[in-house]
Amino acid sequence: MAESIQQFILNHLNHHSISDTRQLILPGSTTPATDADSQIAILGALNSLLSREMISYDSHDTLSHILTPEGVQISLLGSHEARVWAALPVKGSGTSITPVELKKIIGDEAAKVGQGRAFKNGWITKDGDGLVRAVPSIQDTTQKELREVDSTGTLSTGEKGLADLRKRKLVVQKKGQWFTVQKGPNFSTSTAKPETDLTVDMLTSGAWKSAHFKKYNFEAEGIYPNGGALHPLLKVREEMRNIFLEMGFAEMPTSSFVESGFWCFDALFVPQQHPAREMQDTFYLSDPVKSLSPPHDYYERVSRVHEHGGYGSVGYRAPWSDAESHKLLLRTHTTASSAHMLYKLAARCRGEVSKDGEEYNASPTSGPIERKEGLEDDGFRPAKLFSIDRVFRNETMDATHLAEFHQVEGVVADRGLTLADLIGFMRVFFRKMGIENLRFKPAYNPYTEPSLEIFAFHPMLNKWVEVGNSGMFRPEMLEPMGFPKDVHVHGWGISLERPTMIRYGINNIRTLVGHKVPIESVEKSPAVRF
Repeated sequence: MAESIQQFILNHLNHHSISDTRQLILPGSTTPATDADSQIAILGALNSLLSREMISYDSHDTLSHILTPEGVQISLLGSHEARVWAALPVKGSGTSITPVELKKIIGDEAAKVGQGRAFKNGWITKDGDGLVRAVPSIQDTTQKELREVDSTGTLSTGEKGLADLRKRKLVVQKKGQWFTVQKGPNFSTSTAKPETDLTVDMLTSGAWKSAHFKKYNFEAEGIYPNGGALHPLLKVREEMRNIFLEMGFAEMPTSSFVESGFWCFDALFVPQQHPAREMQDTFYLSDPVKSLSPPHDYYERVSRVHEHGGYGSVGYRAPWSDAESHKLLLRTHTTASSAHMLYKLAARCRGEVSKDGEEYNASPTSGPIERKEGLEDDGFRPAKLFSIDRVFRNETMDATHLAEFHQVEGVVADRGLTLADLIGFMRVFFRKMGIENLRFKPAYNPYTEPSLEIFAFHPMLNKWVEVGNSGMFRPEMLEPMGFPKDVHVHGWGISLERPTMIRYGINNIRTLVGHKVPIESVEKSPAVRF
């Protein structure tokens, strides 16, 4: 059909100008192409010919009105009010028709709509319990106007009458288009398509010499290639990482998603009876079920301080379970990795490694930790360490919680640190992230004392949201590792998801992470700058 219209236009244009495509009588038709479908078909043919520069055309927009199904019915049967008037007897005839009877005669919709308009026009009146005609004759203007719109697409009375018909949903506006067509620079009555590729067969046969090739448009823009895009979480992660590195921190290795109960809880002085270690808060592994043993001497010191106390503590005075300590689980916090690193940092203090790297035997399993004689100092070196990685908790998912999320973990180890130092550092760190509105609330953690929860104000949720936890690591955790008594360690963990939500104005974490996240939002999210 498209090719036949193209050929028809070329043939017609070869002998006559085309000033209005609505006057064309297309192949297979006996009437001019005034309807919208015909003009759409003509437009497709014109665009195909235009791409080959065989023609050029100008488009003209039109605006007309067509009848709705209700309007078509009224143009045939008359308006609702006219049908009501026609169904009623003449006033003074001694009879009348009740509204219920009227509905049975002309239908519910016509009776319901027509009565009001007929009363308004003064065509009908009440007579006892029924209705009768109030005038001997009427002029059905609505039917007359709809028939005029149906035949001409407009109304001679102007826009006011059309607006009233549109308000009554009897007509709707319809946009149309028609075209003026002229010959192009490559005009021809032949619709043979030009070749788009130079093939091997053309070269071998010599057909390329007489072939007509499609002109290349070297100014056309190419298709924009899709490239990779960083998720907002990764953008914020990189910014946080840069903040830590700027402040002199070193990054900890955090590749162990699976940890033992010892490193995730026991080494941090979390009691073995703590509710967080139950199944409702922790994901335990069913296979394998048992971890490798930690260093024997250190394991003995940790179990002893849990069960009997030491280092100024009375301990938990609860039975120690080797089976609980050797359970394997998905780590609930990256503090397990911090415990590994702090234990290695304390090796020099334990006298296990000298300044030149010479290894010594571990300290005895009983009594205080002894340092190898001959060292110039106690071996401690200050350290600032951080990590950003995933942790897992058996949480109920809601707008601010997931079962898997990222934790930003940091520790600072030095002599004489205080809680004021920790609060000051937190304020500087969050200020670099662009979060000024902070609150600190005293809290309880088994492995830090004192402890603080960190809250930031979320402008989208219009409330304070917890973004982290912090505190000073307890002596019961540090001294069994071998640290001197005057060495204190700041520890804190903050969420990666919640600062990202605050930064990007996201009020539901499930639209940040998960299968509902649209790829477009990842591609278009701006780079974050703290």
